[in-house]
Order: sequence, then C-alpha cells, then structure tokens
Amino acid sequence: MTKHMRLLTSSAMTLAFLAGAVQADTIRFWTTEEQPERLAKQEEMAAAFEKATGTGVEVIPVSESDLGTRATAAFAAGDLPDVIYHTLQYALPWAEAGILDTEAATEVIESLGTDTFAPGAIAMAAYEGETASVPVDGWTQMVVYRKDLFEAAGLEAPTSYANVEAALAKLHNPPEMYGFVAATKVDENFMSQVLEHVFLANGVSPVGPDGFQPLDEAKTIEVLNFYKAIAEASPPGDLYWDQSRSLYFSGNAAMIIWSPFILDELAGLRDSAPPTITDDPTSSELASKTGVVTTFAGPSNPDGAAWGDIRYFGITSDADTDAAMDFVKFSMDDGYGQTLSIAPEGKFPVRAGTADAPNKFKDLWATLPVGVDRKAPLGDLYDKAMIDEIVGGLDVAQRWGVAEGQLGLASKMINSQAINRFVREFIDGEIDAAAAVAAMNEALGALE
Repeated sequence: MTKHMRLLTSSAMTLAFLAGAVQADTIRFWTTEEQPERLAKQEEMAAAFEKATGTGVEVIPVSESDLGTRATAAFAAGDLPDVIYHTLQYALPWAEAGILDTEAATEVIESLGTDTFAPGAIAMAAYEGETASVPVDGWTQMVVYRKDLFEAAGLEAPTSYANVEAALAKLHNPPEMYGFVAATKVDENFMSQVLEHVFLANGVSPVGPDGFQPLDEAKTIEVLNFYKAIAEASPPGDLYWDQSRSLYFSGNAAMIIWSPFILDELAGLRDSAPPTITDDPTSSELASKTGVVTTFAGPSNPDGAAWGDIRYFGITSDADTDAAMDFVKFSMDDGYGQTLSIAPEGKFPVRAGTADAPNKFKDLWATLPVGVDRKAPLGDLYDKAMIDEIVGGLDVAQRWGVAEGQLGLASKMINSQAINRFVREFIDGEIDAAAAVAAMNEALGALE
C-alpha cells in the first residue's frame, strides 16, 4: 500500500470512527514486558484501544532472550505479529532483513509530529531516510551525586571529567567518604556499560561506517587517565553495581554511575534495597540530597554525550498495517500514560508532549507512581530541574555503532570485555596508557 493510499485509509478510518462505525478486528502484539503486573497494564491499554476503535489486541509475552530467534522464525513462516515491542539492537537488522515496515513506522512518527520525539531516539533508528521503528521509551545512564555535598563545597555539578576531578579533590576522604565508586570488575557487563558511557563522553568510538575504527590515541589516553582517577578514588577490589549502590546508600560515596532504576530505591520505596544513610530504611532523605547528570563531557568532546537504551514499537511486514499503525499511535498518544506507567523509573518518555502541549507527557510521567513496596510519583521525590535532566538525556542519547550502522560489531566488541581487561591493567599499573590503547586496538580489530 502506498503512503498516499495509507493516508486516505487512515482518514477514512477516522471518519468512520467519528460516525460510530467501527470495524471489529484483532491484531497481535508481542511484548518483552512479560512480568505479570506489566502484562496487566498492557492488557488494560489494549482494552482501551479496543473500546475506542473496535480493534482487538492479543497481547503475547515473549522473553527478551528469545525475541530474535522467534522473530526470524515467524518471518520465514510469514507469520509475524502486527507489532513488536523491541530493543534498539533489532531496529536496523530487522529493517535490513525486511521484518519491519519502515514506511509505516515513519508515517506514524510524522503523523504524531517528528519534532515531538527525542532527537536521539529517532536518530538511533534512522534507516535509509526513514525511521525503522517508532521510539516508545528509554532511559539514560546517570552520574548520581550528593548534591548537598557539592553545594556545601561550592562545586559545580559533575557534568564533565574536569568537574568530577575537582569534586574528587575536595570530597574524597576514605573510608568515611569515597569520591567515587568506579566499576572495576572486568567480567561484569556493568563495567562495559559504564566504560562505553565514559568513552562516548569524550567522543571516542572503536567503530566507523566501514567497521572497526582504531581508537584515537590522544583522546583515549584522556579517557584512561580520567578512569584511573575515579578508580583511585574508589575502594579497592573488584567493584560493580552492588558495591556502588551500597556505598552510596550508606552515605560513604559522593558519586556513582548507575541506571535510573535506582531512583525509587533512593527514596526508600524498595525493601530489598533500602538506603542505610539514616536509621529509617523507608526515608526519602537520600533522594532529597541527590542530583543526577545524564549528559557528560570529556575534554575532547565539550558537547558531551548520554548513554541511552531505547525501546521501540516495530510494525512488521506481515501486519494489518492500518490497524497496527492506529494501535501504535494510540499507545504513543491517548494511551501513552498507560504505556509509561508499566515501569516509570525505567521508561522515560521519548515523546515529551504534543505540538500543542510540548510538556504534556513529561509532566504526566512525573506524576506516575514508582516503587515496589511503597509507591510515590517521581515528581514528589525529585525537583523539576532533576526531572528535566532525566528526560533531557534522551535528546542526545548515543551508543557505539548506531550512527554508523555497526551496532552488531560494537556489541561484539563490548561483549568481548577486551576494553574492560586493558583498562583494568592500566588502572593497576601493569601497562602504560599508550600500551593500553595499542592492546585494545589489536584485540578489537581482530573481532571483525
């Protein structure tokens, strides 16, 4: 169906809906949000869509680890669902394979208003002048810091290597207070994720349009020296997310790098991970003393970068296209609050609002309750400036290999943990910076 015909059909459907003549039909929707509470919310949204349009939605849970093989098999059998909620890693490969209807996704985005979406989320799924899938939600990795200590010491927020190092000089006072808790456990994916963020901040990537691109020595040495500085301001040992959270929660760390899934825990809303800075594990005191930074800059990249994880609605090549498009539009507009409510602390709105109400969904998101054992809206826990910072990171979110069409190769490099190994050897003084860059280049170049 051509774009012109789809627009006519969409207009006809709108007129029919307004006249009360709805068409009964059912589409299939695969989702990786398979936990019972999250499934229930998606079922509620599907019911609301059916009530509004007459089109039913069969919500089908699929484990994230099985999604790739399930989609490939369904495509081969001509039996894909109509819409798939998927991670960034599938957007371009599925578009290239013909699994996704990129024209339909692009039309949905244009009809909702391309400029109402976070630019970073659109750019990550760019494909041959279109957008492979419709961005739904995402999150950005954060530098989490003790805002109260920074203010008392007259320090600027840790938005750059230089600001972090200035804070280390004033706040690092072990064992009462560590300046940072850097990820140093080589075989943990957490270290890989943190390092990619720190490399991106300085504009360094191991991939280019043609595949492996040697790491720039001067810029990478800046990254290594910075990472060594934060590692030296950390406790000894093999550190990962557990120690960083524990030390920050006990009041013994000034800065950590973490995902937004820490936001409800900081406020004492999850019994399995309580703040211990006070005697009350349900207290929101630590949340009130905390600030976050999403866009972080190195000396060779003053504009900085945010590390982002984006999720998408893919309209498939086997879809009932018009019904699938209408479902995605509904989920990103009238039903967007329900979409985000599935897990607000990890589902930042990639659509801040509409053309007429630019902050509509961002403001709504701040009112959605988060937490496990207790619930509270993020807007009650954190001030507006912090909410703006959290959502704003998606505007400039990046990942290695996305812009170059080399996400698969970049993922292989990250999963090899070669970068982790040589960064750790440099931190431990086993090799110098130039040797570390050379070793990383040799190891990464061999993975193509």
